[in-house]
Amino acid sequence: MAVLVLGGAGYIGSHAVDRLIAKGYDVAVVDNLVTGHRAAVNPKARFYQGDVRDQDFLNRVFDQEDIEGVIHFAAFSVVPESMEKPLKYFDNNTAGMVSLLEVMNQHNVKKIVFSSTAATYGEPKQIPIKETDPQIPTNPYGESKLMMEKIMHWADLAYGIKFIALRYFNVAGAKPDGSIGEDHHPETHLVPIILQVAAGERDELSIFGDDYPTKDGTNVRDYVHVVDLADAHILALEYLKAGHDSDAFNLGSSTGFSNKEMLEAARKVTGKPIPAKMAPRRAGDPSTLIAASDKARKVLNWKPQFDNVEDIIATAWNWKQTHPEGYNDRQATK
Repeated sequence: MAVLVLGGAGYIGSHAVDRLIAKGYDVAVVDNLVTGHRAAVNPKARFYQGDVRDQDFLNRVFDQEDIEGVIHFAAFSVVPESMEKPLKYFDNNTAGMVSLLEVMNQHNVKKIVFSSTAATYGEPKQIPIKETDPQIPTNPYGESKLMMEKIMHWADLAYGIKFIALRYFNVAGAKPDGSIGEDHHPETHLVPIILQVAAGERDELSIFGDDYPTKDGTNVRDYVHVVDLADAHILALEYLKAGHDSDAFNLGSSTGFSNKEMLEAARKVTGKPIPAKMAPRRAGDPSTLIAASDKARKVLNWKPQFDNVEDIIATAWNWKQTHPEGYNDRQATK
């Protein structure tokens, strides 16, 4: 029986594939390589290049593989882009989920772990955010993921497809040995952008907004190490395999760090000056996102290994230093 990882050539997906294989799972990967990298996929996983919206392609994969469960990472996730191109996000993310669930139902596959997001909450009413808090997204990315959660809920009621939605915040870091890591073109995430400045690839860091109602005026976010995140997806799959019902869990460190604090931590880890400037706010960015992840720790027995932000940045810096050009396969990702 195989676990199918959609988006398994992406940043988080490739770490999940690696962890699944380390734990003895048989793994198949689907990725269209629009943002993922073939080189990121553990060679012990079977790889299928194609799109989650292509039902004929998906049906062929499900026909070839004896799939016991699906882990879904195949979504676009850049908030500013979603504000400019909302239909791109509803097409790929939301319509892609409909396509997947139809194929799962046809093949009697009843378990899915979904990579959701804290962006479904929008501007939170309280900190830390709990799973029961209102979900009122402030951008199309968050809206598309909330719609995906709701679609899974109705598919559960109609077809018995059980799901776990994992809502997480900012993901950072890399596999500690530096063999896989984060490589986006263009890069939009804070930690790798800071490290690009540290490596001399950018002149300076732009911090978007210094007038938020936070401790130093900059955005506050909750950072989770990518390996801890991958392990949580596996625990969620095992939770469904044990016969539990559909549910949603926040994943976070429960500690918020501002953009300025992340910059200072990176300066300490790298020993580099890392010049920075203030820039205007970006549309759709909530001021503070911190997760209450005690439910995941209690119910899923999730025990993050990396709870120190400097340790998280250190693993990302190791990847950056050993792979200065990332996977060096950009021609394959166009």
